[in-house]
Amino acid sequence: MTFFNAALLRNAFSSIALPFALVVGLTGAIGFQSGLLPTRGDGGPVPETISIPAGRLEYRESGEFFRNGLAVDAPMTKTLRQPLEIMKYQVSAESYDQCVLEGGCTRRDLPTSSRADLPVTGVSFDDAAIYARWLSDKTGEVWRLPSIEELAFAAGSKYPDDALGIDPESKNPALRWLADYERETARKASRLPHPQPYGSFGENEHGLADFGGNIWEWTSTCLRRVMLDRYSKPISEAESCGIYITAGKHSAPLSSFIREPKGGGCSVGAPPDNVGFRLVRDRRWYAPLLFAISGRPM
Repeated sequence: MTFFNAALLRNAFSSIALPFALVVGLTGAIGFQSGLLPTRGDGGPVPETISIPAGRLEYRESGEFFRNGLAVDAPMTKTLRQPLEIMKYQVSAESYDQCVLEGGCTRRDLPTSSRADLPVTGVSFDDAAIYARWLSDKTGEVWRLPSIEELAFAAGSKYPDDALGIDPESKNPALRWLADYERETARKASRLPHPQPYGSFGENEHGLADFGGNIWEWTSTCLRRVMLDRYSKPISEAESCGIYITAGKHSAPLSSFIREPKGGGCSVGAPPDNVGFRLVRDRRWYAPLLFAISGRPM
């Protein structure tokens, strides 16, 4: 009986595996022929990355949370994360400008120096996604923006907790207004306007450099608004995928086309000093398929 069941399982697996392999192979062939999948170009220097082993992540969820019509702090969540490979530094001005010179990227707004040790700024979410495609084609690998969870995982102890610490049972809006005012005043007082060279803000326990300095980083996570019941359980949720979360000293939602956050685009609070990005190198076996389906790394 055991032998019979094992044989059935092997036959069932074979009947599934072969068609699946054919689909994967066919999809890959179509993707490469059509240009949807990254193809190795003329190479060039591969960005320095760090590898973070699988582990636990505890962080405050991104988004706007409301209970009984009043804004409340986002809940803390715990999860297990898979291994992650991410750029040690933000994408440099020199590398982004190389993409511009090769016709792959849109020229950035801020005329900062085109240096290999200076983070690129003056780029929108859309610009960052285009650069990720260019780098993927350049290296033959899949590079993409991190999700907010991935960036929180990489940032580790440097990831900010934006909670105001107001009692969620309180119905006095003045307490929240005062706490929010004090926080935003402190944020404005600590601003450093100009991008600084790599290494200016140190490394965290994973070796990730300069997170939480004066560069906020684009993520692929859309802004969401969540309504909670009296027990803080979600009862409804709405996403706005034209607005993405950036993270640095604090989190800030920005419209996908915003390049200069101080000129507008931040829905609440003090705007980021500068916005740049770093990318994840996605080694998942199905990453090229996601790339082909979406038309960009995801």
